Amino acid sequence: MLHLAKNIPGARGLAPDQPAEQQTLEKRVADLNARYRHHSATAVMQGALQETGNIALVSSFGAESVVLLHMAAVIDPATPVLFVDTELLFTETLVYQQEVSERLGLRNLHIIRAKDIAEKDPYGALRFSDTDACCALRKTAPLQNALEGYDGWITGRKRFQAGSRAALDFFEIEDTENGPTGRIKINPLAHWAPEDVRVYMDENRLPRHPLVAKGYPSIGCAPCTSPVQEGEDPRAGRWRNQSKEECGIHVVDGQFIRTGANS
Repeated sequence: MLHLAKNIPGARGLAPDQPAEQQTLEKRVADLNARYRHHSATAVMQGALQETGNIALVSSFGAESVVLLHMAAVIDPATPVLFVDTELLFTETLVYQQEVSERLGLRNLHIIRAKDIAEKDPYGALRFSDTDACCALRKTAPLQNALEGYDGWITGRKRFQAGSRAALDFFEIEDTENGPTGRIKINPLAHWAPEDVRVYMDENRLPRHPLVAKGYPSIGCAPCTSPVQEGEDPRAGRWRNQSKEECGIHVVDGQFIRTGANS
């Protein structure tokens, strides 16, 4: 159990009517951010795996995913890794997932798939009429189900990726459309710049996702991901020409993000 300081620098004020559990979680997250404020991504990753309970690494096996996967493999190759197969992913992503998992020796990989796609989206046309509903069906809901029983999960989000992530902390309370879940989200790479990612991958000789060389700096489902031109926001190819920036896995104040690259 983590020691909770009585006076935590930077802690948010707690509403008197907040549930005790929520107040405790806010103190815990504030304490973690204070303790790890000046630490490296590797230290944050190790602290997350060793000090925050039962933790999973959620990975898309996308453009930069191999960095956290490598860190987890070095610290503990038995770290649970959750990979959501939306059944709309690029073939290159599926092949890359297999290759990286074998190369890094990941021993606890869970491939997550929604069980009700045939019922709710039998023709695969939901993405044309309601992208939020498609993401919720294929990605958000199955991931939330898979995270049941975990105390928190690790993400690869970084501040430079989008305006909505500019103030991202190492540790945060997971929020959803229905409110906080009681889990902690850990973002070890929050303060990394693109060059940090490249250097880490080069120094550790990590394999690149094959689509990166074809102009895809951010990779999601094939129908909703397009190449990015020089000078564009790295996530501009995600849901291009739509007022959508997140799939719904990452929510701020209970709302889907609607600002940034595609606003």
